[in-house]
Amino acid sequence: MPRTLRFLPRSMLSLATLALTFTVQASEPNKPAAPAKPTVYQGDAARGQPIAATVCAACHGPDGNSPLSANPKLAGQHAAYLFKQMQNFKANAEGKPERVSAIMNGMIAAFTEEQMKDFAAYFAAQKQTGGEAKNRATVELGQKLYRAGDASKGLPACAGCHGPTGAGLPAQYPRIAGQFTEYTEAQLKTFRTGERANDPNKMMQMIAVKMTDAEISAVADYIAGLH
Repeated sequence: MPRTLRFLPRSMLSLATLALTFTVQASEPNKPAAPAKPTVYQGDAARGQPIAATVCAACHGPDGNSPLSANPKLAGQHAAYLFKQMQNFKANAEGKPERVSAIMNGMIAAFTEEQMKDFAAYFAAQKQTGGEAKNRATVELGQKLYRAGDASKGLPACAGCHGPTGAGLPAQYPRIAGQFTEYTEAQLKTFRTGERANDPNKMMQMIAVKMTDAEISAVADYIAGLH
């Protein structure tokens, strides 16, 4: 404390200390405010609806419930997963898409990132129509593979990533419950051959390569009946 303040009365000493503190603070330069974090656009379902319900409707249905079993149901799928797939269908800087589809590569090419997020938000907000397992002869095998996998050949349970009811986890693992048997079966087979390779860390490729055609058919049929 400065020598001139040492002998002041206590009340004057407090005032002097306050004034000194104010002077020091006032002399400090103003610190710039921290920059605000940019807001990540999540997509607008209302904006996505007009195009999704027209351009996408022929293959996936106006509400994301496809009329054709060769095309996936998009209704109720996680928006982050849908957006990732659309990104993968678009050509990269080298002119090559990460996920190859003769139809989807061309369909998605003209849309912006914001529009793709709008489509994803719209389909995610729709309610999926339920499916059903049709092959009673294989439902037991399908259930076993889905719930427990096959430890004898290092095949993990589907439920480990997609959940016991097939609901999946947003942004990581897709909802697969109620999906068409034919579509799920086709995707597992393309993962097995490497034709589809946009799975993180080749996880699905390493799983599908351990499965026989019979096992793929059984688990795909079981998944169709999950709710």
